[in-house]
Amino acid sequence: MDQPVSVQDVNILIVDDDAEVREILAETLMELGYAVAQAASGEEALPMLEARRDIDMVISDVRMPGMSGLEMVAAARLRRPELRVILISGYFLPQPIAMRLLKKPFHMHELASAVRAELA
Repeated sequence: MDQPVSVQDVNILIVDDDAEVREILAETLMELGYAVAQAASGEEALPMLEARRDIDMVISDVRMPGMSGLEMVAAARLRRPELRVILISGYFLPQPIAMRLLKKPFHMHELASAVRAELA
């Protein structure tokens, strides 16, 4: 039987072009005991994911300048198919996605629940 994942053993990368959103999410997750790294774009996130194999989960905005969150996740999962992902977006997504999605604005308890569910 698998051991439950300890919060202290989970490293999360937050990817969002909005620094304020990144900070709020990071503070919330760190208060819950998670280790958090931040990237301002998909282009910044991919090398971090390559260098930091200890990152277990990505929480990424969908719409960002340059590389979208969907493009970044697709590229990351080519090398790391086990990577857990939560997408966040304030926009309607016309295509179905096979990943957990939080619609902005969301409450921090919804974020906490989504992270726990992704780790289960």
